[in-house]
Amino acid sequence: MVYLFKYDSTHGRFKGTVEAGDGNLIVNGNKIAVFSERDPKSIPWGKAGAEYVVESTGVFTTTDKASAHLEGGAKKVIISAPSADAPMFVVGVNLETYDPSYKVISNASCTTNCLAPLAKVIHDNFEIIEGLMTTVHATTATQKTVDGPSGKLWRDGRGAQQNIIPASTGAAKAVGKVIPALNGKLTGMAFRVPVANVSVVDLTVRLGKSASYDAIKQKVKEAANGPLKGILGYTEDQVVSTDFIGDTHSSIFDAAAGISLNDNFVKLISWYDNEYGYSSRVIDLIKYIQTKD
Repeated sequence: MVYLFKYDSTHGRFKGTVEAGDGNLIVNGNKIAVFSERDPKSIPWGKAGAEYVVESTGVFTTTDKASAHLEGGAKKVIISAPSADAPMFVVGVNLETYDPSYKVISNASCTTNCLAPLAKVIHDNFEIIEGLMTTVHATTATQKTVDGPSGKLWRDGRGAQQNIIPASTGAAKAVGKVIPALNGKLTGMAFRVPVANVSVVDLTVRLGKSASYDAIKQKVKEAANGPLKGILGYTEDQVVSTDFIGDTHSSIFDAAAGISLNDNFVKLISWYDNEYGYSSRVIDLIKYIQTKD
């Protein structure tokens, strides 16, 4: 764990001190208890003083499975992935619907965190009638370095660094869970591409209220500098994916990349560091629910 904390091929070396001692991970002098348990209920969270637990294994993503952490003394569990049944929250979009009685919640996916703030701004101002999303997504840990067998979807087993791989994603449909007015109006798919980090959402929508592309840009910019500051970014620069490594925004609108066919049909582009930006929102979500519990 010390090694993984110190060295990162994408984000570089950790700019601080990290070591191990007496069963603890010590980061910048702060001791963090480390446990090695297969079953979440066996982790003594209460004894360690941990109230808010981030379930990030990708295995325990339902309310029932993630609730095992509560048996170990955790107060709340935040699933860092989409969940089939846990209440889903996207910072900047639907935090006001949080109920302190919830014990297990989901921070949705990195792609939903990119898409939802942008969709909210567009729908609030111009009304989304329907839309399709494509995320051009960086390689993930579940992909293979070289061709190999894959259970259900055979092309998922193809070499990640050699191919552009079409894939499914529930990110667009999940927006309907955090913005009920958009339920059933968005769907999408993904392309997995050979880059280590940073992804981009392509949102194509039909609008109920006519608007020029300049008018759309202006509303997104106002939101980025106002109510969604720190969550939604805005740029008119000629940027590429590596320019967003380490960016803490959930979504950075690329004003120079979008296009409109007419005043009711538009393609919008927004970048996201699918690692760093998403992790930042997990922290923000915990900070928020702590003020409500």
